[in-house]
Amino acid sequence: MAAAEAEAVKNNWAMAIVILDSTGHIVMVHKLDNTQYGSLMAAEDKAVSAINFRRPSKVFEDSVAQGGIGLRALALRGASPLEGGIPIVEDGKIVGAIGVSGGASVQDGQVAKAGADAAK
Repeated sequence: MAAAEAEAVKNNWAMAIVILDSTGHIVMVHKLDNTQYGSLMAAEDKAVSAINFRRPSKVFEDSVAQGGIGLRALALRGASPLEGGIPIVEDGKIVGAIGVSGGASVQDGQVAKAGADAAK
């Protein structure tokens, strides 16, 4: 959480950060000042997506962006098509996930990566 928050603060980005355990339950939530409340729900959705599908939510964003058959990702229950959800992996095992929302997709992904990398 601290590394994700530090990355957001360093860049002056208002973000919501949610960390889940391996079963998808909330462990930590933090909303930086001036972050819209809807970002809390979006951050949780991104983290849930990372847990449910064992991959970053960016995979679904990329699939949708390609259009065509990639739009099927929108029909996957529990899959967020927005970058910012990343599984937290220790010793090859998913132990949780981080979800970040509040900025542009690439910013959310950058902050989530900082948090996930620090958790290793």
